[in-house]
Amino acid sequence: MIVLVIWAVAIAAVIVGAAQVLGFRAAMMGREAIAKVEARWAARAGIEETLAVLEYHTEQPDPTDARQMYKDLELVADGELGSGSWEIRHVEDGVEIRGPQDEHAKINVNNATKATLLELSGMSLDVVDALVDWRDSDDNPGMMGAEYEYYVNRDIGYEPRNGPFRTIAELELVAGAYPSSVRGEDANLNGRLDPNENDGAMSEPPDDADGLLDAGWSGALTARSSGSLVSASGDNRLNLKEATAEEMEERLGVTAQQAASLQTFAKRQDAKLEMLLTQDLTTLATSGPQTGRTGRNTGATGGTGGTGGAGGTGDTGGQSGRQSGRSSSGMRGNTSAGAQNRIQALDQQQLRKIFQEATLEDGTEPILGKVNLNTVSPAILRAMLPDDPISADAIIAQRSASSSGLLAISDLRDSSRITPQALAALAPMADTQSYVFTVTSRGRSATTGLEVEITAVLDRSTLPARILEYREQ
Repeated sequence: MIVLVIWAVAIAAVIVGAAQVLGFRAAMMGREAIAKVEARWAARAGIEETLAVLEYHTEQPDPTDARQMYKDLELVADGELGSGSWEIRHVEDGVEIRGPQDEHAKINVNNATKATLLELSGMSLDVVDALVDWRDSDDNPGMMGAEYEYYVNRDIGYEPRNGPFRTIAELELVAGAYPSSVRGEDANLNGRLDPNENDGAMSEPPDDADGLLDAGWSGALTARSSGSLVSASGDNRLNLKEATAEEMEERLGVTAQQAASLQTFAKRQDAKLEMLLTQDLTTLATSGPQTGRTGRNTGATGGTGGTGGAGGTGDTGGQSGRQSGRSSSGMRGNTSAGAQNRIQALDQQQLRKIFQEATLEDGTEPILGKVNLNTVSPAILRAMLPDDPISADAIIAQRSASSSGLLAISDLRDSSRITPQALAALAPMADTQSYVFTVTSRGRSATTGLEVEITAVLDRSTLPARILEYREQ
């Protein structure tokens, strides 16, 4: 009996012990699950706070301060809930700083020139040609590039997009572009230095364990940045191709004569807003290829008469010619060169308004993003101006000297150190506004310290703002 009792007690002890172990494990798993939920929603709260700031500055922007949005984004980079906290960081020049990553601080790979791409570390001519071949619409390979036949003959399971890149990771599909070059040490493309990215050869990816994140080409290139039809004042941009002279006078602060010239210029086939930075308004309105009934309108307005004379378009050109004509001889559409010269040049305030409030885009096609001169790093800016480092340094100095930053690209005309050639080179791919941000929010549970990281790409170019990409880890 004693033996049986001892065995019964032993078995009961084992059963109770096992039940305790299982209970403890279940409790631990439950606690970890709760902590994961706490950390996840703390990270998501950081995303939502950032999203709220971006939407607020889209609806109620301050056109006199280009830095205010970034100050507000920095204020919500850290926060706490009752059950957890979050922190939002991104890398600039290898070092983590507060706030989300401005995708407009990088060069959009879809409109980058070959010369600019070749300035990136580790980039070669064959890769540049292959990148251009991937994004262009034809199947004709560049000198050292790769097109449809190259990919099909190697049976790798895909072919070139022949369209814009959609993500920076897509670069890895291009011939000659290896993940080590695209990602550098940033293996998960989250824009932050993770422990496995700063441990040398102990784990993937290979890194130099120097405490700085080398993000490879992903640190300088993006496929996410986007233009917008929302102006710096929060209204829809004024389309110069469709706007009336009265609308231009009211929104842009131009005179009736300047508005007529802008109307004529906007109807040119080659019209681009950046042309106003380096060319005279009168010249733009009276020369160059036009759309519409160019020849007939030219004859009707008396050869080269008026601001809408030679190359004027339809009624706009004729109206411009009549306005200028009255100021000289009073004859409709027969304006002298002297009258043309009296068209007042656009002043700095008018140019700023035009670049903040106007557009030549109709919104029927996606608008590629431009580099924000207020947030771009000096290294990337010098890559955009490889032959003119003095102008690049002058831009950095000018934006740093202003507490409100650069309000429009036309502000660069104030500096005598920035050459017209540099301005002309920058204008097609530079701006002073940003619309797309990558937010890497790391949430931490208050009970266990467990962390969950969420990376989201937010686009405020339209309202409501959109989440272009969402990843949890």
